Amino acid sequence: MMDKKINIMKNTNMNNLPYSYDKILNILTTHASDDEASLFAEARKVRQSMTGNKIFIYGFIYLSTYCRNACTFCLYSKKNKELSRYRKNLSEILEIAKRLADDGVHLLDLTLGEDPYFVEEKGLDQFLEIIRKVKDTTQLPIMVSPGVLPQNAYTLLRQAGADWYACYQETHDRQEFARLRPQQDFDLRINSRKWAHEAGLLVEDGLLTGTGESMESLAQSIDNFKTADLNQSRIMTYVGHESTIPMHALAKNTELRAISLLRLTNPQHLIPASLDIDGLEGLESRIMAGANLITSIVPAGFGLNGVASADKDIENQQRSVVAVKERLKRLDLELASVADYKEWIENTRKNNMLQKDVVS
Repeated sequence: MMDKKINIMKNTNMNNLPYSYDKILNILTTHASDDEASLFAEARKVRQSMTGNKIFIYGFIYLSTYCRNACTFCLYSKKNKELSRYRKNLSEILEIAKRLADDGVHLLDLTLGEDPYFVEEKGLDQFLEIIRKVKDTTQLPIMVSPGVLPQNAYTLLRQAGADWYACYQETHDRQEFARLRPQQDFDLRINSRKWAHEAGLLVEDGLLTGTGESMESLAQSIDNFKTADLNQSRIMTYVGHESTIPMHALAKNTELRAISLLRLTNPQHLIPASLDIDGLEGLESRIMAGANLITSIVPAGFGLNGVASADKDIENQQRSVVAVKERLKRLDLELASVADYKEWIENTRKNNMLQKDVVS
């Protein structure tokens, strides 16, 4: 097990942390490199106090690139008629899952667009069967990100074996949300995470930078996370494509500061460093900013596409567990074990239950 017991803090205590909205906004907008270095160092110190020198790692199975939405930031928008799409069948999914499990990932993320084949009433049974089969085959924790579902579906996800539900708001500014996710319901997406939490799932929300958002709206989102029922919080730099809105400057720098702020305002959260943006070369900066989780491990040879970057480092073995281990050695960090991660989940579930008891 871990050398140091994971310290799970209650969300109800987050308001006592010395990071107000005004301070968050000031950190996001300052340009002093010395201040930034101090910020990153403080975030790493907090991470060390929570999980020591251990880093978690997620394997991704991009099982479908079909989607019913027309998000302006996404390559897989239903409006992109030039894209060649795929939908993996059960045997392919299980083969990928076995490969990732053998490689040593801690969790399998079943990632898809809001594919009507899986997420609407007639298709949900097939998605639940995939969850059950992957769980039975690998015995690993499972995250699902199917988008918005009917309220009763979240209990079904949990019963099928899902441990996590990821649903990204991208922004908590209603006008920005309407620009990024046209004709989608802002409140319904928030409620989806609420319903998942009530069903016993661990929950992740996510933000996007580089789309032309204001620093005020980003600061407000980070501030909101302090009291939300979340266990994992993500921010990623937007990757532009010919079919999507233009990318704005300084996004990468903003992402790193936001990672540190998420760590400092939510010490108990898992905070990802995604390989889906810059591949392996972007890993170190995100870990140094305070991330304690590496996501988007993808095995080569299965014809998978990434979400932000469709093909970045997927077929050259640079998004593998072996490659990540080597990079972490340079930082005097190491991968946790599967047992470490399962212990984290168990402790976090207990903490969630205690919070529910306090509220009730």
